[in-house]
Amino acid sequence: MFELDLRSRAPVYEQLVEKIKELIINNVLKPDQQLPAVRVLASELTINPNTIQKAYRALEQRGYIYSVPGRGSFVKPAVPGNNMARLRALETELVKTVSEMRYLGVPPQEIITRIKMQLSEDEGGKLDD
Repeated sequence: MFELDLRSRAPVYEQLVEKIKELIINNVLKPDQQLPAVRVLASELTINPNTIQKAYRALEQRGYIYSVPGRGSFVKPAVPGNNMARLRALETELVKTVSEMRYLGVPPQEIITRIKMQLSEDEGGKLDD
């Protein structure tokens, strides 16, 4: 389920955070689905359990998972309207991305078209103009 690049400059726990986030965002991991136990995942990936615990803590702080003492960690269902800080951070990233695309010479209409295409893919191919 998780493939980590142990030769990467990115810390292992941050790679794990990004992989789990990607699985949650792409709906591979469903809301309220239990994540693998820390020791089990550490054994599978042959990394220190503290690294897994650090990744789970980071995911919980970012609002992607929640923990139930004695039971484990679970995917947190998205709650509309309860994500303002994260939305602001994503808007900042979007501004940087659009600015970089403009710098590279991409016309505004093409940027809009690309965003619409991405939204269309997320909604199963429906494209509304």
